[in-house]
Amino acid sequence: MNKNKHLLLWSSLGVFLLLFVAAGQEEFGKEWRSIQKASRSSEGALDVRLRQIVNPTLGISDRCVSCHVGMAPGESGITGAAVTAAHKNVVHQTADYGCTTCHGGQGRATEKADAHGTVHFWPQPMLPMKYSQAGCGTCHSSLNVPNLAGLEKGRSAFERLDCLACHRVEGRGGTIRPGGGGMEGPDLSHVGVKGYVANWYDAHVQRHEQAAELPWKNSFGAISEADRAALSDYLATRVGASKLIEAKAQFNSLGCLGCHKVSGVGGDAGPDLSRAGEKDPGQANFTHVPGAPILSNWLGEHFRSPLGIVPGSQMPMMGLNEKQIDLLTMYVLSLRRRELPGAYLPKDRVSALRFGAREFATDGATIFSAICAGCHGADGKGARYPGIPPFPNIAGPDFLQVASDEFITETIKQGRPGRKMPSWSSEAGLKPEEIARVVAYLRQLGGNTALVTDTNPPRWVKGNAAEGVKLFAANCSGCHGAKGEGGEGPALNNKVLLSTANDRFFVETIGKGRRGTAMKGFLEPSPVRRALTQAEIESIITFIRNWETKK
Repeated sequence: MNKNKHLLLWSSLGVFLLLFVAAGQEEFGKEWRSIQKASRSSEGALDVRLRQIVNPTLGISDRCVSCHVGMAPGESGITGAAVTAAHKNVVHQTADYGCTTCHGGQGRATEKADAHGTVHFWPQPMLPMKYSQAGCGTCHSSLNVPNLAGLEKGRSAFERLDCLACHRVEGRGGTIRPGGGGMEGPDLSHVGVKGYVANWYDAHVQRHEQAAELPWKNSFGAISEADRAALSDYLATRVGASKLIEAKAQFNSLGCLGCHKVSGVGGDAGPDLSRAGEKDPGQANFTHVPGAPILSNWLGEHFRSPLGIVPGSQMPMMGLNEKQIDLLTMYVLSLRRRELPGAYLPKDRVSALRFGAREFATDGATIFSAICAGCHGADGKGARYPGIPPFPNIAGPDFLQVASDEFITETIKQGRPGRKMPSWSSEAGLKPEEIARVVAYLRQLGGNTALVTDTNPPRWVKGNAAEGVKLFAANCSGCHGAKGEGGEGPALNNKVLLSTANDRFFVETIGKGRRGTAMKGFLEPSPVRRALTQAEIESIITFIRNWETKK
């Protein structure tokens, strides 16, 4: 009996001691308490307490502001450690949206590692500081973003025309200069979200002509229509997240949508990336990833060597530089979608989800670079990756002189069944007017090469198919495959190609070849083969045409 009493007594004392130590740690040992004790407000010492932002509509309870006191509602003029600084100026009130909505992490936690989500069980750790703007993708769908060349064109126009003399953008410009130049005009850092007066140029011209003030006389002049269009494109992307816009422009420059879907638009060859930024790091394999096991490191290494990170990956090694990798990492991290109540849905996301607004600019250059450049190259001259057959040159004059707009359009619409080229007339593809812009841009890439007119009917070749079999095997099968299935050269046994290409297309291509490619003209001899006659070329075409009727 005495032993039981002693056991009960000492175990009770042990439990009491543990509770006492736990209470002491909670009351005195928490890091957020020491941060608040060392901080001061404009009114003196801070009231040391657990602070939090609660928004029942968004379903958040964020205690991050217990350390980041300067970002808490009603707190101002806080001095102390760097973590107590106020939030940088953004479009939203941080007190309304909390912290984890944009930054990720575990909002209810009060320990640093737990709050930042760097514990093995938390699926959405906080975004690294350098990629913090990726958090905008939680709610927003930045629309009409051009490729990098288009973005740079607009930025260059904005600076060349000295708009910074009067307007501030991301902390630059809008200052009074000696000699009556410049003034503090409206800040344009967020006009892509807030909007601006559509007829601004006419109003500026009128003010310039009528004003007596030196800034209006000295800092503004006539602007060409092309520059105004570039300025409009640039201003549409000023949403307070310039790094994210640049990252999205980089994505729109590498042809990634040719294989991947984002928000329902893109190819099927690769995984859908619409919510790739929500990938749980705990489900990723970090065996061959140097550094900390965080998603940004996994993505960066994947862009460097896809096959080295994902065994069996079909994604080619694209030879990206570190800046490109950094921007792509930010963009993919931004691909996250929080379910939001209607009152919190931003206009850009509503436009994308409900009205089909594009998340990329719809000029021919941007569409081509966003969808086609990954396979055909940024210049349209074709791309080659290790272990993958080369992709065709579609911007060379030899192709464009014999390829009609209708032929190119149908190729884009129908694709090449059985090959990497998908149909782009599907719901996940391109609209008719967008395809037309791509075709026009392709001709521009080819030096504005026009189709050479031909008076022959589409089908006029009448060769010897039996002779064509032998000639094809001897001259064509090495590159195009014994059955026309393709190899170093494109697949010729393809129903879409055979149904859309006229006989002149084949005659000219075989006879003259394609400059800048492995396809040499067969009307001229080479050291390894003899020249073909016109009749022999027509026999090859007759043989190729037989595939059109075979199943």
